Amino acid sequence: MSMITVRQLDQRDKEWLREQASNAGISMEEFVRRLIRERRTQNMKKPSEIVRECFGEAHGVELNLEPRNTTFGQAFSG
Repeated sequence: MSMITVRQLDQRDKEWLREQASNAGISMEEFVRRLIRERRTQNMKKPSEIVRECFGEAHGVELNLEPRNTTFGQAFSG
């Protein structure tokens, strides 16, 4: 695991971190790890978002899907 040190942290920010971590019942270190992880994963796009950006209406492509047959268990007759 990597480690960082944050210097010159405003005392009010440190107190806020301490209070938030205490309210969550976790250490300040764990609270900061969770903040970073949450922020990082929020910026990750879902595959469906990427498809819409590349092939959506803005690019002249309509992504209307045909209705699906939801009947399961039919025997194949070939």
